[in-house]
Amino acid sequence: MKKYILGIFAIAVISACTSQQDKAMKSADKTFILKAANENFAKKKWKNALALYDRLPNLVAGTDDAPNVVFNSAYANYYDKNYKLAGHQFKNFAVSFPQDNRKEEASYMSALCYYNGSMDYNLDQTSTELAINELQDFLTNYPNSERSKNINTLIDELSYKLEFKAYENAKQYFKMADYKSTSAAFENVLEDFPSTKLRPKIYDYMMKSRYLLAQNSVYDLKDERIESALSFTKQVEKELPNTEYSKTALDLRQKLEKEKKDFVVVKKQTEERIAVLTARQKKMADKLAEQSKTEQQIKDQVSNEKQAMQIQRDSAALQTPPPAATFRIQR
Repeated sequence: MKKYILGIFAIAVISACTSQQDKAMKSADKTFILKAANENFAKKKWKNALALYDRLPNLVAGTDDAPNVVFNSAYANYYDKNYKLAGHQFKNFAVSFPQDNRKEEASYMSALCYYNGSMDYNLDQTSTELAINELQDFLTNYPNSERSKNINTLIDELSYKLEFKAYENAKQYFKMADYKSTSAAFENVLEDFPSTKLRPKIYDYMMKSRYLLAQNSVYDLKDERIESALSFTKQVEKELPNTEYSKTALDLRQKLEKEKKDFVVVKKQTEERIAVLTARQKKMADKLAEQSKTEQQIKDQVSNEKQAMQIQRDSAALQTPPPAATFRIQR
């Protein structure tokens, strides 16, 4: 019986609340709507509160209630995880009501909304970059605020997200065995984030990509790429001493030194083969040239003989007299 009574009571309360929400949604009474919205806000019924706050801007414009409506609406959206809209509302509050003693709080909450709205590292990072700008703006405007104490921590967290995305993108080139692009992509990461905590791992990928690029290099670029890889292993040993990365650098350097010696032998053999081939080609070219010269001489001789014979025929024709005239006797 007791459970039955409690159930009836709960239904009645829900029904009353629903009835009040419906009345407020249909009402044109600013005071009634505002009261219902604030009650929903106090009870953390964010969606109901927002539905009513959305009806109030025009009704409270120019009144003392306007700041509260914007401020509460922003918080309701924040708690309802509508961070983008909440951030815009908090920022609008700080701009629209510069004399309100909640301006600093609104500015901080605006930055915090952008921070919470930052996407995962593997997604578009436009929201992250915007959040960093908003947090830096708050730090600039309120350097001595208690709320500024954790701003740098939040900025570092967001910056690391950008670093990690760039790092992961560069890793994809390594996975695809595009070692030239791997090295270039990681160089861009270091240039964009000079203080990155990922530098040791980046060096490791750059070192391995240069080593593999040298190993699989075309003949003409082999020397240059071996030297580049060797130079980088020495840089890693110098900047990251007594680490797993320096050990890897030493191992790769030894392999590269062997590769360099082996290539000297290959290079010498290749140059000898090229020299032999070049000499053979020259000999063949000389032979062909001589043969061509002989053929041309024969052609010239034949042509000269034909010309001489033609001259003789022409001369004989000029020296032969024409035949005597003959007359037919008439019968």
